[in-house]
Amino acid sequence: MSGRRRKQPTLDDVAQAVGVSSATVSNAYNRPDQLSAALREEVMRAAKRLGYPGPHPVARSLATRRAGAIAFMLDTGLSAAFSDPALSITLDALAAEVDSEGHALLLLPGGSDGGPKAERVLAAQADLAVAYSLADDAPALRAVRERGLPLVIIDQPVVAGAARVGIDDRGGAAAAARHLLDLGHRGFGILAAQCLSQPRGGPMRVEQAMRTRFGDNRDRLAGYVETLAAAGVRAQDVPVWETSGLSRDQAVEAAARLLGADPAPTALLCMSDELAIGAMTAARQRGLDVPRDLSVVGFDDAPPARWSEPALTTVRQDLVAKGRTAGELSLRLLAGRKPPPPVTLPVELVVRESSGTAPR
Repeated sequence: MSGRRRKQPTLDDVAQAVGVSSATVSNAYNRPDQLSAALREEVMRAAKRLGYPGPHPVARSLATRRAGAIAFMLDTGLSAAFSDPALSITLDALAAEVDSEGHALLLLPGGSDGGPKAERVLAAQADLAVAYSLADDAPALRAVRERGLPLVIIDQPVVAGAARVGIDDRGGAAAAARHLLDLGHRGFGILAAQCLSQPRGGPMRVEQAMRTRFGDNRDRLAGYVETLAAAGVRAQDVPVWETSGLSRDQAVEAAARLLGADPAPTALLCMSDELAIGAMTAARQRGLDVPRDLSVVGFDDAPPARWSEPALTTVRQDLVAKGRTAGELSLRLLAGRKPPPPVTLPVELVVRESSGTAPR
């Protein structure tokens, strides 16, 4: 004969066992700062003894009027996003920062609109949104504004009233171009990340690429071409090849097209390390030695840059500091404080073995 199912203990059962009100037990879970440490510990011991698992998440959110989650809005799908080591490091640092306050991350992948769909943002159970490198006019940003959610921007775009952390993209790109000019290079090619609104790949003129909806791409391209132009290398003489993402496979194909030009460039400026590593693979497939025949410079200094063969010269940004700062900004806004002025983190050129003197 089967026995009757044991009744699951409730919040009221815990309150009765401790001899306090139900509101006190609720505060022990939802507003611990309202109780002394000793009383909260007594409540938790009683809950454990009775087998009470804690308030239901939905009930807790109703009581606190908080979802306990932060919507992290991406500019692309998850598979493409997580093939980018720079994103993974930034996201990990942000998650560690907000986890200390009990906030979870809700990932909202993007698509052809340069961010998540607006309806997905409108339905998200979140207290705050973080935008990671979204397009200037991404519909997700309008959805955040309609909901009145606090907003933190990582890199781009610039949104009035939002907190923001970014880097000196233009300065970093200028340093990369200047380094190659100092090595005697005058034949350049640029491997650009997605510039136009729809995923695509192919050749483009500099003026086309400068109309990109992605601010960091505009700034990096400007840093390249302005520095080259100051040294007498005209923008119209610098071929740009756009990839539809940041994967090495796409970069191999794009770099092969650039290296097949006549005359072929002796130096490639790449908007990410992943593109640069793909470019070095393309060079090897054509029988070119890096850096004897071709110099390559990346951007980010994610771990693969140090492991590549040869080790990659690149523009270093502090990805951990970027993620941590975004987390700090998120906690600040969740606490009801005003956003501070935008935070711009410095960059530096790290010279390794993938760049060398221009071939004669």
